[in-house]
Amino acid sequence: MDPAGALGPVDPAAILEGDTVGVHSIARLGSGTHLMDQRMGLSGARRLLGRLRDVMAGAGSAQDRLDQVVQIIAADMEAEVCSAYLMRAGDILELCATQGLFPESVHRTRLRVGEGLVGVIAATARPLALSDAQSHPAFAYRPETGEEIYHSLMGVPILREGRVSGVLVVQNREPRHYADEEIEALQTVAMVLAELVAAGDLVTRAELHPTDGIATLPHRLDGVRLNSGLAIGIAVLHEPSIIIRQVVADNPELELERLNRATTEMHQAIDRLFATSDLGDGGEHNDILETYRMFAEDRGWLGRIREAIESGLTAEAAVQKVRDDTRARMKQITDPYIRERLADLEDLANRLQHHLSGEAVTATKIDLPEDVVLIARSMGPAELLDYDRTRLRALVLEEGSPTSHVAIVARALDIPVVGRVKGALGNIEPGDLIVVDGDNAQIMIRPGEDVQQTIEQALGERRHRRARYQALRDLPATTLDGVTVALQINAGLLLDLPELAATGADGIGLYRTELPFMVRSTFPSVEEQADLYRRVLDQAGGKPVVFRTLDIGGDKLLPYLPETVEENPAMGWRAIRIALDRPAMLRQQLRALISAANGRPISIMFPMVAEIAEFDAARRILAIEVRRAMQRGVTLPSRLLVGAMLEVPALIWQLDMLCGRADFVSVGSNDLMQFLFAKDRSNARLADRYDVLSPPALACLADIVRITGAAKVPLCLCGEMAGGTLEAMTLVGLGFRILSMSPSSIGPVKAMVRSLKLGPLRHYLAAQSKQPDHSLREKLREFARDHTVAL
Repeated sequence: MDPAGALGPVDPAAILEGDTVGVHSIARLGSGTHLMDQRMGLSGARRLLGRLRDVMAGAGSAQDRLDQVVQIIAADMEAEVCSAYLMRAGDILELCATQGLFPESVHRTRLRVGEGLVGVIAATARPLALSDAQSHPAFAYRPETGEEIYHSLMGVPILREGRVSGVLVVQNREPRHYADEEIEALQTVAMVLAELVAAGDLVTRAELHPTDGIATLPHRLDGVRLNSGLAIGIAVLHEPSIIIRQVVADNPELELERLNRATTEMHQAIDRLFATSDLGDGGEHNDILETYRMFAEDRGWLGRIREAIESGLTAEAAVQKVRDDTRARMKQITDPYIRERLADLEDLANRLQHHLSGEAVTATKIDLPEDVVLIARSMGPAELLDYDRTRLRALVLEEGSPTSHVAIVARALDIPVVGRVKGALGNIEPGDLIVVDGDNAQIMIRPGEDVQQTIEQALGERRHRRARYQALRDLPATTLDGVTVALQINAGLLLDLPELAATGADGIGLYRTELPFMVRSTFPSVEEQADLYRRVLDQAGGKPVVFRTLDIGGDKLLPYLPETVEENPAMGWRAIRIALDRPAMLRQQLRALISAANGRPISIMFPMVAEIAEFDAARRILAIEVRRAMQRGVTLPSRLLVGAMLEVPALIWQLDMLCGRADFVSVGSNDLMQFLFAKDRSNARLADRYDVLSPPALACLADIVRITGAAKVPLCLCGEMAGGTLEAMTLVGLGFRILSMSPSSIGPVKAMVRSLKLGPLRHYLAAQSKQPDHSLREKLREFARDHTVAL
């Protein structure tokens, strides 16, 4: 046990190595690995829990029972002191019961979270065991307690539902090394205490979450866009947990039998749920559901639950203990992929508890309103499928990321999702009216009548525009003066492919191959990759697809490539730099792409090329794989086009040479503009400081059009800039004839192109190009208004 309770560096690859999907290592992270009967002795642990159970079920006030609990723990663990600190409003820990410290300090001694050793335990949600507590830099002396005579300290957080509700501490006069078995035993006891605290007699919910009338007022919360769209509906709080009515087991063997039976029932229920899913057979969401199924069968996770039962807990309490322990440890990990997998474990723990209790999964029992806005801290993918999809309008998460499993499944259901909405569960009550604006990553709670009318009007306008765009689906994006622009979509999952037909797009201008890699625990084999790319080409139905090779690093981390974590990742070891340093990865991907083509045309694009030498090196690797395929009798692509993504400004000064080597060039405007202005696009302070419609940005793009045009090399732009109607109008005026965007932008951009007369726009841009303005946005908007361009 780390005496400071610190987790230390975690290697995500090591966590995931050797298990079905890594749950075993995640669930055991930071805890002891010996069974309880090798530590404290099962009979001793069960005896302590039995005595505590009798106290909890006995007469007297909650304070009386808490006083008895600390006395029993002190005696059983041979400690001179046992103290219970409970969390009060404002993140204050109050000494609420003690055996050994001065009685007058009870309800007088208070510590902030992070203050003193007790505060550190609460802040980190981790145990702390010190043989010389007073030498620890975080030690805070409180004279009213009389604790200066006690040298050793062991403390554990009191956890419930992943939240710290207090700290349980034992102390000894003499220096004492607390063994792992003692820490484990105190953690189990703390879980029993958590149930006493949760009853609300010691600390009320109202005290922890004071509202002062604020909850009835309209309120807005911001988050992160996980799926675009607009919706309004009634809040349904996703609260899947059950009430644990018995914590201490009478018969551990019987509890193990109950666990085995419930596990079998859960597996069967999951199989039925996925078998009846109406999401279709194809799509990355199916891979997600298969991964979830493997989580459910992981032996390591179930083994930890069995250990907890053998220590004396009921099956339900054992599931909760492993869940809380895992959640606390996962909070110490910064790797986004591993943290996102916690939602799957939470989902499984909830399901297993419901099967143990004999209750159906919560969502199937709720009388849902017609329009549901689901509010959750986090969710697993199967939990979302439990809800009636015909009533589900939007999803709001306190956590979540674009690569979280539930976000991927929600995109398949085509509902707006806003994640990382801090305080959502604390500010939203069941039945509240909620507006979810996925486009702007915000939610409105209890909106007023005027806002409701505005939203309903906006939804009506969206429906009208959608119908109008649908009518344009099979028409070309041709200007009024006869110039045709190819409108393509950006994609990264199989579930994006149906949008080709739905929007009438001309192809896929950017297929991000890294997303399937990010939701896996190991690097996919050549066969697995080839199967995915083959399905992409099949579903594209002959329309062109441009596959971008792995663009990892930066904000896209692979759990099995931990070296990509950097302080300045946007300009660090990423994309083609990783590919050239790890050529085996690139060779496997290129081999899979060649195999998937199977005689069909295919386009391959290398990301973040900064100089000609990098592009040449990548093409040499591709040539090796083409020769290898020929030698092995693999059917080669009927046409193999190789391009570069222009994201680094340095490449502009070698663009004429690149045009002699590349079959096409694609501008990644997101990174190009970030590097052009030295603007971190994740920095909120700089979000509106520089504009892509400013003279320097447009001059840069005009140069790119001029150079590629002179060389007759096809040019595409596939960043966010292509999806805005005003920005797309400007790009077409500059000379771009291929734009790739999100599927939802195809209709609006096509309507804009078909209303545009290109000649006047060209003259206008030429006249404005030398202006010193910070931005030309408003001038371009006025031009569009004056020329009736449909924005």
